[in-house]
Amino acid sequence: MAELLEVRNLSVEFPSRHGTLKALHDVSFSIAAGEVLGVVGESGAGKSLTGASIIGLLDPPGRISGGEIHLNGRRIDHLPDEEMRRIRGREIGAIFQDPLTSLNPLYTVGRQIAETIVTHLPLSWAQARERAIELLESTGIPAARERIDHYPHQFSGGMRQRVVIALALAAEPKLIVADEPTTALDVSIQAQIIDLLRTLCRSHGAAVMLITHDMGVIAETADRVAVMYAGRIAEVGPVADVIQRPHHPYTAGLMGSIPSIEKHTERLVQIDGSMPRLNAIPAGCAFNPRCERVMPRCRQERPELMPAGLGLAACWLVSQDKS
Repeated sequence: MAELLEVRNLSVEFPSRHGTLKALHDVSFSIAAGEVLGVVGESGAGKSLTGASIIGLLDPPGRISGGEIHLNGRRIDHLPDEEMRRIRGREIGAIFQDPLTSLNPLYTVGRQIAETIVTHLPLSWAQARERAIELLESTGIPAARERIDHYPHQFSGGMRQRVVIALALAAEPKLIVADEPTTALDVSIQAQIIDLLRTLCRSHGAAVMLITHDMGVIAETADRVAVMYAGRIAEVGPVADVIQRPHHPYTAGLMGSIPSIEKHTERLVQIDGSMPRLNAIPAGCAFNPRCERVMPRCRQERPELMPAGLGLAACWLVSQDKS
């Protein structure tokens, strides 16, 4: 399967009065066409920052300080703003947590979708409007031909998120970056939106980077999962392998915090402590102060990703198990 997106040793930093803070450290992963990669971790792990770097929407003074991002074989991390703007929408679609930040309240949803279509595709306004209706229908908007002339505030939260998905797919992009697309929605609506996103992207052959803190969403949706911690990838691999046989203690902690309907447990696993601040990331493995299986080596040397099961894990326990 050809890799559509390749991120190689991506690093992001934020200059400040007290020095430069490194927010992402040598992040590397790839996504194939038609594949869903889930990116999971606690708040502050670097998930959304990775997505923003790929889209080209890093908030100043944040900047990419190292590494490369390749889309369909073409490097895009160093492109001028104008060129990147043409790629956004046409080749990369984005779905954000709050649909109201993606939709202009002053224009009808039909105008916003049609405008995106005529900007990126060789279609007339009338053709774009018909395509907008088809997209709204495919995302489950009832009476799409009438509702196309409604404004964002006339839709419920779940319906607005469907409109945003239609907007993201409008120009038939090759990659969809979905940042917490269901967090603000009811649980029943979450399942519908996730199922819709998966079905539509598979039918369009698009690659999906699904950013979330919800392992349940990852288990239902993704083909592979990348677990992030303190700006680095701690573990990456096929979803079933990572969920059932996690190799990094942080991943195991995340899995243990999810209730199971199959077995009775008195108490869920708790990871003590919290994610370190950017200016206080410990030496060695960043997870070592919270890890129950910490060894002296963990406090001195930072592990790189190494083969573990069917995937990769950045943990010295993996090398110890193999020796």
